[in-house]
Amino acid sequence: MKNNQLLKKLPDLEERLKGFKEVILANLVMLGEIAAPTFEEADRIEFLLNRFNEADLTESSIDDGGNGIGFLEGKNGDQGILINAHADTVFSSKTDHTMQVLGDRISGPGVADNSLGMAILATLPYILSELEIELNHDLILLGGTKSLGRGDLQGIRFFLNNHNFNLSHALCIEGVELGRLSYTSIGMLRGEITCKVPESYDWSRFGDASAILTLNEVINKINDIRLPKRPRTSIVMGSINGGTSFNTIAKDATLRFEVRSESQDVVHSTGQTIEDIVMEVSSKTGDEVELDIFARRKPGGIPYAHPLNKCARDVMKTLDIEPRLAPSISELAALIDKKIPALTLGITTGDNMQKTNETIWIEPIFKGLAQLIGILIAIDGGRCE
Repeated sequence: MKNNQLLKKLPDLEERLKGFKEVILANLVMLGEIAAPTFEEADRIEFLLNRFNEADLTESSIDDGGNGIGFLEGKNGDQGILINAHADTVFSSKTDHTMQVLGDRISGPGVADNSLGMAILATLPYILSELEIELNHDLILLGGTKSLGRGDLQGIRFFLNNHNFNLSHALCIEGVELGRLSYTSIGMLRGEITCKVPESYDWSRFGDASAILTLNEVINKINDIRLPKRPRTSIVMGSINGGTSFNTIAKDATLRFEVRSESQDVVHSTGQTIEDIVMEVSSKTGDEVELDIFARRKPGGIPYAHPLNKCARDVMKTLDIEPRLAPSISELAALIDKKIPALTLGITTGDNMQKTNETIWIEPIFKGLAQLIGILIAIDGGRCE
């Protein structure tokens, strides 16, 4: 089937893709039941490579960064298109990863973020073969490791720094949300603030100290930081952890946070202010208060009017998908740093994100997959230059 013919028949493609329901869901359930916390993705990557090998991707491999790489040679082979899905999830290996298929939906830890993305990656070579879609460009399929949290995009950064693929464009796929269209990254700083009561503390002083109270003072001071409305800036306090019981003074407490802004200068200055707050509270209370910044992002991306962006919106319009424009701080940021035109797309709709009953709906998957293939073909046909 010629590329231009397929683009005109995207709604029909959506219907044809429903014929792959069983294999997609089988891969999703099997992948989803393999625990893959950040830094522990090896079993999931091995499963992905097995699927690539079954699809006769003979040059598939696992690189020294732990990434799973599938290579589908194009007819020309001068340039490559990268499709990436991160392999890790936020759930530990101790979590019960049983996937529940409930008629029109599937629930389980990490099913949306990002087991579905990995399942699409694992199934795509088979689908392209069955649909007799031959690409001019080489197609590189990347199951990226060490993406989330302290992973700080190590997997995709390793891939981009150590492989010689001549990438013209890239697409990052996430399980949700269908309609997501990310083409820019914002500035970001991610870190932890840990408060510890000194071991030498005099515990006979009733109720005078608690790591939680110290951390609360830090939080109050961070809350008082004046943030600009333009450029848009926010401080996300993501989680707090501390203490062991009702009747025991907390000896340690931790805040996990992110600073996000459209301006790198604002991110830097806000980070410096937080560092000053930590030093001030530590000096005032005598407690050990430490700041650990372990991830940063720079603003960047392609313009709204970029041909890749326009192609994506045209494909979405054809499939009656409403674009949801939002910046990203995930793998897209690493591609932006390398000046590679790239997008992040969602595959289906979902609910209960980052909970053990995380849920995705099955029916929209085929529209999301048609969207992905449509944009891939548009890139391959030179429509996104």
